[in-house]
Amino acid sequence: MLRWIVVAVVGLAAPAPASAQDSQLLGRWRTAAQGGVVEIHACGAALCGRVVDAAPLRRNPDQTDVRNRDPALRTRPLRGLRVLEGFTGGPRSWTGGPLYDPDSGQRAGRGVLTLVERDRLSVRGCVAAMLCRTQTWTRMP
Repeated sequence: MLRWIVVAVVGLAAPAPASAQDSQLLGRWRTAAQGGVVEIHACGAALCGRVVDAAPLRRNPDQTDVRNRDPALRTRPLRGLRVLEGFTGGPRSWTGGPLYDPDSGQRAGRGVLTLVERDRLSVRGCVAAMLCRTQTWTRMP
């Protein structure tokens, strides 16, 4: 009986996963490429991100996803394009995917978002176990 009480107390002491609405990641983040801005928002119980600004959009607001490897998707508008999807966890690290990089047209099936500092986010996307790429994003005021 004492073992069950200890397990119950340990279970109560474990931090609860952060809800998407309470996430420290919500808001706009400047990406590492082309002056991009991604807005991270709640999508159900998870976090997602969409493009809200980038240098190509300032030159041409009607810019499309021209580098997508799937020709059928190249006519999608870049503004509003979902680039992060289904991230859960917290308070410092979230896992999920897919992630999409409109600069290269590459899609990573899974990734990790790590809050390095309050205003610095490490975004890591992996297409395979050893084929990963990481960017650092900064929070916009």
